Amino acid sequence: MADQSQSGVRLAPGVASITRVNWPGLRALYVKEVRRFFKVQLQTIWAPAITTLLFLIIFTVALGGSGRSVLGHPFADFIAPGLIVMGMLQNAFANSSFSLLVGKIQGTIVDYLMPPLSNGELLAALAGASVTRAVLVGLVVWGAMLLWPSVHVTVRHLWAILWFGVLGALFLAFLGVMTSIWAEKFDHAAAVSNFVVAPLSLLSGTFYSVEALSPTFQAISHANPFFYIISGFRYGFLGDADTSVQVGAVVVLVLDLVMGAACYALLRSGWKIKA
Repeated sequence: MADQSQSGVRLAPGVASITRVNWPGLRALYVKEVRRFFKVQLQTIWAPAITTLLFLIIFTVALGGSGRSVLGHPFADFIAPGLIVMGMLQNAFANSSFSLLVGKIQGTIVDYLMPPLSNGELLAALAGASVTRAVLVGLVVWGAMLLWPSVHVTVRHLWAILWFGVLGALFLAFLGVMTSIWAEKFDHAAAVSNFVVAPLSLLSGTFYSVEALSPTFQAISHANPFFYIISGFRYGFLGDADTSVQVGAVVVLVLDLVMGAACYALLRSGWKIKA
């Protein structure tokens, strides 16, 4: 018997009955992904927040003494925004690199492929949940730093915090989706996290200003996408940055568009997930 579209017109077999965005399905998958990491929030939200605070304690005690300042700000104030967004980026990647991969390993990938969701809707739900986790981690860390003595994380440019925080998390969410499509076991995802995400985040100017580096290493730092995210996010709190905030905003936006298009193309091709 022929299906019936939303307008009441009968459709021939094989003709899609959902011709617009499937908002109920998109919302259902997004909520499922959020609930998945929220059920273990001690591991996915609170533990990363504590780890980030430990970084703050260790580096301020080891390097922040004797009134040291960077870009005209106390050392603790300088590294605090970078630590917040670094935690956000790492957790956005961790979340999106898990979903499809665990589905492939456990044989439940069909739960993502069979529902009436387009490739764009699937990508939006996965990336949206990852950004949500990143924002929650960022809020927890920021709230703790507000109560931390001798650390000042007052918002000066809200647009920069939102732009670089959300788009930066989205960039890592897309990278995580690509990783989960490519990876065949958890070791593969861990390799990307340990040998790509962690080094790029640690060598992006989180704990130092790139202005203090030699010209060669400054050029290398400017080729690191994490540098623009962290520098722009720091600008939202300090009002100072290592590079042009406007240039950084454009770079991050372009990276998101490229990564999003690449993820969509991979999902549409079915590479390693439908074969």
